[in-house]
Amino acid sequence: MANIKTAISVEEPLFKEVEALAEEMKVSRSRLFTLAARDFLQHHKNRKLLEAINAAYDDLPDPEEERLRIQMESEFHRLVIKDKW
Repeated sequence: MANIKTAISVEEPLFKEVEALAEEMKVSRSRLFTLAARDFLQHHKNRKLLEAINAAYDDLPDPEEERLRIQMESEFHRLVIKDKW
């Protein structure tokens, strides 16, 4: 995969922390920024997925749907479980 060189501006305190962590991890600043960007993107994707899952489960059944579900479950038990279909 090709690398693309870019320039970014960061606040000096953040730069110093990045510099220290890169040294501690024995990686280049570029590698550390790449790792951080990947982690951020994965976190963002996970958050979007969680939002989609939560939205799908937000649609709780209304009272009529719940009544029908209970009725169908009762009928299922009568036909399948009790009569050992």
